[in-house]
Amino acid sequence: MDKEKGCGMFTIKESNLNEGYFEGTNLKGLNLPGAELMEVNLEGTNLKGANLKGANLKGANLEGANLERADLSWAILRGANLEATNLIKANLKKANLKKADLFMANLEGANLKETHFLSFNQFSKVKTLYDAKLDEEFLTLLKGKYPCLFRSLEQQFLEHQNNLLL
Repeated sequence: MDKEKGCGMFTIKESNLNEGYFEGTNLKGLNLPGAELMEVNLEGTNLKGANLKGANLKGANLEGANLERADLSWAILRGANLEATNLIKANLKKANLKKADLFMANLEGANLKETHFLSFNQFSKVKTLYDAKLDEEFLTLLKGKYPCLFRSLEQQFLEHQNNLLL
């Protein structure tokens, strides 16, 4: 695979890549709908625009991965490590996020409607939910308790700088 250009429209339908090791690989635009990717190591991987719809990523390590605009709808991310992952404008509609680690994940503009097993506690640990699409119940609760999560990263940075000057 060409590390510079990525995979383009490379498709592997319903593949079994369980426990694979792809750390730091450029898999931009990869097409893996319904793939078995349990406990795969994708740390730091570029999966921008990838199609992982319905993929089984149970226990996968996606720490620091770029999943901007990726389709993760209906994906199983149970127990996955999504720490510091870029999920800007990713589609996570109806994904299973039970026990997924979202610490410092960037969910700006992400579609999180109808996600399964996503807890209030998981939401509270993300970097931002600015412009994210959420179910009304979570939106109301989170905006009440964590209003800073709904500010852009730039706004959060400027507020932090102002607080340092006070």
